[in-house]
Amino acid sequence: MISKILVPTDGSKAAQKAATYAVDLAKQLKATVIALSIIDKRSFMGQTVPAGKTARHVIEPIEDYLREAAERYAGEIRKLCDKNGVQSKTVITAGHPVEDIVKEASRAKANLIIMGSHGKSALAAAVLGSVTYGVIHNDTKIPVLIVKR
Repeated sequence: MISKILVPTDGSKAAQKAATYAVDLAKQLKATVIALSIIDKRSFMGQTVPAGKTARHVIEPIEDYLREAAERYAGEIRKLCDKNGVQSKTVITAGHPVEDIVKEASRAKANLIIMGSHGKSALAAAVLGSVTYGVIHNDTKIPVLIVKR
């Protein structure tokens, strides 16, 4: 039986579509949704965001900027859950997306991972997004449902 659904999000259209699908399924199954947003630390070490690009209009470390975005993405799923009467939890991590998705699914004892086929990576032209590909080819026993963009 499916009682916990992990939904990784990067704010992309595919992730939003996957979240909508996951919340609808969770509502039908009376399952809990775990919204996971990951700050990919590999690409942004030591960089800053220009003041005009931040909500606070100040220069801030890129990690702070990315954390705010991650919280916003996970918060969107939480609001969707609240609107549909689905119990939810949000988790924000910093690390490698593939590893963190699999690790959180295991830690939370998720029965299903629902994710978008493509995210916001530079490899948008690839047949399947690199994070999605990594998760489905990881040695996890948890089923993965991919929602096409």
